[in-house]
Amino acid sequence: MSEIEKVNCLIIGAGPAGYTAAIYAARANLKPVLYTGLQPGGQLMTTTDVENYPGYPDAVTGPKMMDDFQKQAERVGADVRFGLVTKVDFSEKVHKVWIDEETEIHANSIIIATGAEAKWLGIPSEKRLNGSGVSACAVCDGFLFKGKEVAIVGAGDTACEEALYLSNLCPHVHMIVRSDKMRASKIMQDRVIAKENITIYWNQETDEVLGQFKVEGVRLKNRTTNELSEIKVEGFFVAIGHKPNSDIFKDYLEMDETGYLITIPGSTKTKVAGVFAAGDVQDKIYRQAVTSAGSGCMAALDAERYLAEFFH
Repeated sequence: MSEIEKVNCLIIGAGPAGYTAAIYAARANLKPVLYTGLQPGGQLMTTTDVENYPGYPDAVTGPKMMDDFQKQAERVGADVRFGLVTKVDFSEKVHKVWIDEETEIHANSIIIATGAEAKWLGIPSEKRLNGSGVSACAVCDGFLFKGKEVAIVGAGDTACEEALYLSNLCPHVHMIVRSDKMRASKIMQDRVIAKENITIYWNQETDEVLGQFKVEGVRLKNRTTNELSEIKVEGFFVAIGHKPNSDIFKDYLEMDETGYLITIPGSTKTKVAGVFAAGDVQDKIYRQAVTSAGSGCMAALDAERYLAEFFH
C-alpha cells in the first residue's frame, strides 16, 4: 500500500471537459492532478475529422485535438497521469479516491469528467468501420456526408432528431427501427414520418455493415420473416443511446434513471460539497466537444470558489 497523497483539486477524466477544467484550475493555481482513465481523450479518440470546434479552420482529427488539449493543460501546470479510479469515498469533507486499487488520494475538491460511451449494436463490421463511415454522432460527423445517402439505426427522440438533422444534409436517410413502433415522442415521430427524404424500415435489424475499407451499404434482416435485404449507403449512424461512465459514484451522487449525474441547475455542483461534474457524464442533451469544454471551465471556476471559501 502506497502513502496517501493529498491533492487540492483532482480531475477524473481526460476529454474536452477534463482537460479544460485542468487548464483553468492550473491557471488559478489550484495545482490540479488529472487522471486520464483507460481512454485518454474519451469519445473523440474514435473521431476522424472534427470540423465544428472553433479555432481549427482546416479541421482536426479527434486524437490530435486531444493531444493539443493535453499539451496545453501540462504547459500551464496541470499534472496529467495515466490511471483509473477504482473506488471513491465522498462521505467526509476531504474526499478519498483510489487509483488502480492501490494509490489513495485525499482531495479537497473533485471534478468528475468521465464522459459517456455510445451504445453500439455489437457487430464486428460496425467496429471495424468506425471512423470510416460508421459514427455515433450525426451532429459531429453528418457534414462529412453532405450529398450522400446514409442510414441511421434507432427509435428514440435522439435517433429522430439525428435523422432530421441528416435529412437536411443528405438526399436520402434510411432509418432502421427494430420493432413496429418507435419509443420517440409523438411529435418527433410525426416529424420524421412527414419528411419526404426519410424512409423508415420497420421490424428490421442490422445484420451487417457492408464495405471493406469504408461503408458501402448495410444489410438488413427482417425480424418477422428473417428475409435479408441490402441498402446502398456511404454513412451509417448508430443512435441507440449513450451510457455515462458514472457507476463508481452511485453510492454518493444523484443520477437520473440512465446514470447521468445530476448537477444543480446553472452550475456543475453535485449534491456533495466539493464534488463537481462536467461534460457528457452530466449532459445528455448536447454532448458536443465544445459544450463539454465549456462545462469543464465552469467546473474549475466552481471548484476555485469552493476552495477559496472552505479551504482558505
